[in-house]
Amino acid sequence: MSEPARGYKAVFLDRDGVINRDDGYVYQWAQFRWMAGAIEAMKALQSLDYRLIVVSNQSGIGRGFYSEDDVLLLHEQMRAHLSDRGVMLLDCYICPHHPSEALETFRVACNCRKPKPGMILSAVRDHHICLENSVMVGDKPSDMEAGLAAGIPIRLQVGEGEKSPVASEYLMDLAAVAEYLSAPSQNS
Repeated sequence: MSEPARGYKAVFLDRDGVINRDDGYVYQWAQFRWMAGAIEAMKALQSLDYRLIVVSNQSGIGRGFYSEDDVLLLHEQMRAHLSDRGVMLLDCYICPHHPSEALETFRVACNCRKPKPGMILSAVRDHHICLENSVMVGDKPSDMEAGLAAGIPIRLQVGEGEKSPVASEYLMDLAAVAEYLSAPSQNS
């Protein structure tokens, strides 16, 4: 399969609250609990030719609660579990920073922490992604703001948290996202 002239389309996925339950600073496989229908939804998104990319704020690293290696191991285990079920995550990007509540080396106002678009823009460069054909999926306003700042036209907020005024749609979960993106009006 050749690379499209304008780049691949992607679904940028927040992790906690979208893929897995947000039980607060999840960093070990034993803590990881899939959201209902998430694996099947990712498989459906993949079947629509979307590349799947995780973009996740992980300030627990910067706060000293766990290490970057802990998160990398968790993502390796998550990716292996998904691969065994026919789902390929193209990449996982994390931001360990926090502008005020982190250990000194991680206490920075960076461009990668959502709502800034740095993780998304890194993925675009690394994987030849076409933003105008891509989608941002998250459960927080900062996810939607990051998608907007990066230039992603479709920003889908899931869950029942604080609603973002820049979200394109509010949906229940990742399964509803897959259904929404499968609609003929989204693929014309």
